[in-house]
Amino acid sequence: MLGIAPIDWLVLAIYFVGTTALGLWTYRKVKSSADYFMGNRSFGKVLMVAQAFGVGTHTDQPVSVAGASYTNGLAGIWYQWIYLFATPFFWIIGPIYRRLRYITMADFFEERYGRSMSVFYTLIGTLYFCMNMGVMLKGTGITIQGLTDGVLREEVVILVSTLLFVSYGLAGGIVAAVVTDLVQGVLILVLSFLLIPFAIHAAGGMGALHAGLPEQMFSLVAPQEVTLFFISMAVLNALVGVVVQPHHMAIGGAGKTEIACRAGWTYGNFLKRLATAGWAFTGIFAAFLYPGLTEETRELAFGITAKNLLPVGMVGLMLAAMIAAVMSTCDAFMVHASALFTQNIYKPTFKPNATDDELLKVGRWASLFIVVGGLAFAFSFDSVISGLKEAWKVTAFLGLAFWFGVSWRRANRYGAWSSAVAMALISVYTGNVLEWSFPAQVAAYLPVGIVLMVLVSRVTKSEPEEKLNHFYALLDTPVGKEDALLQAGIEIKLQGDSSAPAKSSRFEKFLSDPDVDDGFLIVDLFSLRSKFSWKRYRTDIIGFVSASILAFVIVLLVMLVAQIGG
Repeated sequence: MLGIAPIDWLVLAIYFVGTTALGLWTYRKVKSSADYFMGNRSFGKVLMVAQAFGVGTHTDQPVSVAGASYTNGLAGIWYQWIYLFATPFFWIIGPIYRRLRYITMADFFEERYGRSMSVFYTLIGTLYFCMNMGVMLKGTGITIQGLTDGVLREEVVILVSTLLFVSYGLAGGIVAAVVTDLVQGVLILVLSFLLIPFAIHAAGGMGALHAGLPEQMFSLVAPQEVTLFFISMAVLNALVGVVVQPHHMAIGGAGKTEIACRAGWTYGNFLKRLATAGWAFTGIFAAFLYPGLTEETRELAFGITAKNLLPVGMVGLMLAAMIAAVMSTCDAFMVHASALFTQNIYKPTFKPNATDDELLKVGRWASLFIVVGGLAFAFSFDSVISGLKEAWKVTAFLGLAFWFGVSWRRANRYGAWSSAVAMALISVYTGNVLEWSFPAQVAAYLPVGIVLMVLVSRVTKSEPEEKLNHFYALLDTPVGKEDALLQAGIEIKLQGDSSAPAKSSRFEKFLSDPDVDDGFLIVDLFSLRSKFSWKRYRTDIIGFVSASILAFVIVLLVMLVAQIGG
């Protein structure tokens, strides 16, 4: 049956009927555009972790990591670990999104830099979503093509996967995405390591693996492709750009409390960093067990390994996990992209007085058009990795505007525009004309962007003082104290469930002093000399240091595991 045993088809069918039903069940919970786009900011820590892990984990990732590890060894892990050292920063960025009370990242650019910058970001953000959906769908198609020995072509898989996630994503919006993420996230995490024991048995143990492969296959740095220069530039580029990925306003800011936003975004992504290790080791085992794949076909490694090693029944589970991964992210991306168009193009440009029902309807129609764009990219990218590199660069062009916009009051629209345009032009010229590698492009455009952001902002007119006061007032007002903002006449785009419950858990009591309003290190970066105190920044410091230690522990753990049997 298309290269898959009947029992695997049964497992697959049961899973998808259940997941789709669960997603459709959330339809009754969506009564407004706030519910559809942000779940009315009502998610607790568990759902925020599930959302961060589920939306951040998709099929292109095991495909790209296993494929890169097939030819480069353990160093292939950096195709997803580029965000590993950015993850501790999620702890201090998440509550910033929450306090801004914005619906989309384009709201940030409009309130901080003006309408034109918001429109530009909306276009870039929509492009980012379409590109990433294309990369994810292609990764799913490649994996299942490998699992079915080529009987199911990637084009068919892409179209079927799209129909599935669109069916419930349009109904339940972000609520459907988050609820299904909770189920899919557990499945993805388990199956990320499922192949490893079967691969160890097939290879004859870790000792045989070390004896049969070059020692460089067990190093986190490769002599080519994933070099130390590549890793350094990719990590730096990721740190700059990750803060303006357009779905992160919801991933980091849809929580009921600031702690839920911090813990959810940070530790949901740490789960993904652990899962990435499973994909990398799968690629190494595939290189030992199934040699002969080329640079062009290496991305079939994950699917081929699963097909050959998993017993009947588990192949169906792996298929479910792979499609679950792309569904859990694509449905969320579809909703976030429609929010960008609806809130930042349609409403302010075409119908400022649109009712909430109209916005909800437009949002659902916009979701469909975004999916069409994603399909176009899915059929145009040569490989998953080529698509990934293009998506990485897009967000970095505007990332500097976020970092400076939050921490430096003098940053203005002229600096943001000149920085973003110059970085984009340098990337296009060095990449398409000079044919520089990705890390060389990053080394060229990032310094230029920083210098232009600072110099142009200093010599041009600053942003209106009243707008700046409103922006920083939002950042200085903790969740649950919105009455002070309303009394001051400051607009709140989406307050949501801002009840700010008392810190009842030991975790929250340990992190925060209930008698002191927590400050943010990034926001106060240029005034720390006068503002710094342990009480004011204890939540930022404790959480950031703890997350940083965990990041290094994960690196050490993977290095130690790689040496077993060596």
